[in-house]
Amino acid sequence: MNQQPLPGASNALTMGIISIIGAITCCGPFAIIFSIIGLSSAKKAEGLYQNHPENYSGYESVRTGRILSYVGMALALIYLVFGILYFGVIAAFITSGNF
Repeated sequence: MNQQPLPGASNALTMGIISIIGAITCCGPFAIIFSIIGLSSAKKAEGLYQNHPENYSGYESVRTGRILSYVGMALALIYLVFGILYFGVIAAFITSGNF
């Protein structure tokens, strides 16, 4: 039987990679958006695969995309927490007058 590539698998993988790169470089909020899109695509692709596994190939891309999306989301959240702490410390120094 001819197997088709799993629809949404490459999208999930791409969004996972973009979320990690975005979180590392500069764009934390955008990385969270891309990771949510990646997780959504992975969920849809997994649903298709679970219904008809004999028709599709490329399920490993779905798993990899999901893992990368989770890693990208975690990195973005870590950077968000560090950013809040960084600006909180700056605001505390400014308001206390102890430069």
